[in-house]
Amino acid sequence: MKRTLLCFILIGFFQIDQGLAQNYKFGKVSEEELEETVNPQDSSAHASILYKKVRVHYRYNPNDGFELITDVQERVKIYTREGFDYATRQISYYSPGSGGEEKVTGLKAYTYNLKNGKIEEEKLSKSEIFDEEKSKYWGVVKFTMPDIRPGSVIEYSYSINSPFLGNIEEIDLQYDIPVKKIEVQVESPEYFVFKPLMKGYYPFQIISDSKRESINFTNKSRTSGISGKTSYSSSRVDYTTNISKIDLENVPALKEEPYVNNINNYRSAIRYELQYVQFPQTPIKYYSSSWTDVAKTIYDNSSFGNELKKTGYFEDEINGLLQGVNSPSEKIAVIFQYVKNRMNWNGYFGYYCDEGVRRAYKDKVGNVAEINLMLTAMLRYAGLDANPVLVSTRSHGIPLFPTREGFNYVISAVSMDEGYVLLDGTAKFSVPGMLPPRAHNWNGRLIKKEGASEEISLTPRAMSKEMISVTYKLTEDGAAEGKIRKQFTDHHALSFRQKYFTVDEEQYIQDLENKYSGMEISEYTLQNKEDISQPVIETFSFFKENACDLIADKVYLSPMLFFAMEENPFKLEKREYPIDFSYPWADKYIINIGIPEGYKAEILPEPSRVTLPEDLGSFLFNINESGAMIQVMVQTEMTSAILPAVYYDTVREFFKQLVAKETEKIVLTKI
Repeated sequence: MKRTLLCFILIGFFQIDQGLAQNYKFGKVSEEELEETVNPQDSSAHASILYKKVRVHYRYNPNDGFELITDVQERVKIYTREGFDYATRQISYYSPGSGGEEKVTGLKAYTYNLKNGKIEEEKLSKSEIFDEEKSKYWGVVKFTMPDIRPGSVIEYSYSINSPFLGNIEEIDLQYDIPVKKIEVQVESPEYFVFKPLMKGYYPFQIISDSKRESINFTNKSRTSGISGKTSYSSSRVDYTTNISKIDLENVPALKEEPYVNNINNYRSAIRYELQYVQFPQTPIKYYSSSWTDVAKTIYDNSSFGNELKKTGYFEDEINGLLQGVNSPSEKIAVIFQYVKNRMNWNGYFGYYCDEGVRRAYKDKVGNVAEINLMLTAMLRYAGLDANPVLVSTRSHGIPLFPTREGFNYVISAVSMDEGYVLLDGTAKFSVPGMLPPRAHNWNGRLIKKEGASEEISLTPRAMSKEMISVTYKLTEDGAAEGKIRKQFTDHHALSFRQKYFTVDEEQYIQDLENKYSGMEISEYTLQNKEDISQPVIETFSFFKENACDLIADKVYLSPMLFFAMEENPFKLEKREYPIDFSYPWADKYIINIGIPEGYKAEILPEPSRVTLPEDLGSFLFNINESGAMIQVMVQTEMTSAILPAVYYDTVREFFKQLVAKETEKIVLTKI
């Protein structure tokens, strides 16, 4: 009797446990999931990933051999209207146009809503799925889920079938919304040896396992002669499949923060890099077991190393350009300017040539590899020690381990006595030694002849300056009228030119007026717009109504007007990521204020100086009154492009004091 009772109790517990356990099978959305109004761990989240499963595995096809399959299932909860964006999804697939392409298959998707206590589902129709060309190499399948409302749960699954057996895409484990549960399983036959590359600040573990699998082959043969017969034989190959698993719960959202070069660099994720391939009775083929292997693999590719060796197509032009040019610096400047003037970048990244340097030179257009490998070849032809440098752009991430896929860009570097001069022929407004911000991503990998390599820094060292002179007179009715002169150097100038040339002057002035709180601009002039060897200088007159507050017989004025930093960009209590300003910078304001007749300064802000440790940065505020004029000088410097996260509290306090001082008001009173 007791034994029977115990069995009933155990069965009851089992049934209760089964009832409470979450069912992640596709389509098994629960009422509890639909009734949930906030994420238990993050009440600010507009949506949550309830469940995501990614399985990467190989499938053998008798006709084509192995195929790489990625199966994805995802279930998302939408809490608010702001979370509706997560009902629109994109699935990218590789489509290079040769050597096969990836295919998205088996896509199915449903929206679930709770109506009158019942779960109703609506299927995504085929007419709502769009397959588009994203770029020359990538396609994208896009869809927006139907019948979305606050409280909806969406669920979809699909597979990506790929002939590119060594390319396992990076698998994110952390997103900009919280994740309740995520499972990842990667299965690879013993012939493909991968190394897992882990990144991000949220910790996770990889559990390793294996299983035995087999491939059955059927061989067909026919005996000779008229009455020959067909016979069949079968054979089997057994092999080990290596398995790695990741299982995480309650992964917090990755919050966007200011001055982060690319938040994806700090997202917890896993990438499987193909290290080598070895099939039975064949030698090992290495891909990326060391930086030497990576560099040599890339250099030996005909679309890289061979392109560097071609010179016949440009020799006559370069010989003419270099007549009378002797110093290395002059040669660099002349060749660099020639390439920038002649070549037009088609916007494609990569370190391999598409059409080749000869064709690109003839057509005057090419991808980044064609332009910068061409530039490197010209510099070598001129007798300079020039080499290509592999780069991962800021939007692409940081290659922390030996990897080919970690790079997506290439520049040129010339070795000089004082160090390397970095060059990017796709950046029209840059000068020797200055890279566009997209290439400011810590370190690059310089590849020398025959594939030897070394790491070099891509972080700018020169201080970029913005110097602003403002002279204005304050009227009795609270308006300000005067002139502004701005001067930009180095990367500040590069950034200005890149923005200015994307709009016409009238639109630019209108945008400037809106930026500065609706002031009126007149007499606008711009100097050195195209002379990149000189700083950019812009001057204009301005008029601003309601530039100050009039209360009784007093005037309350923020002396920096619309230039003051009004809020601290660093709002989080803690930060784990480095602070990345892209390049060292200094902003200096010299402001002369004419006060209205019959007024005098009653209260002036106190002078202030704030410094960061180890001379990483400083802030200086000075103010003086001289008759009817008030003079203000404000200067902020950041001497390092990247500050480690350990300085975050200090930097946050630094900017807090900066904001407080820049927004502090002058008080004028009637005499």
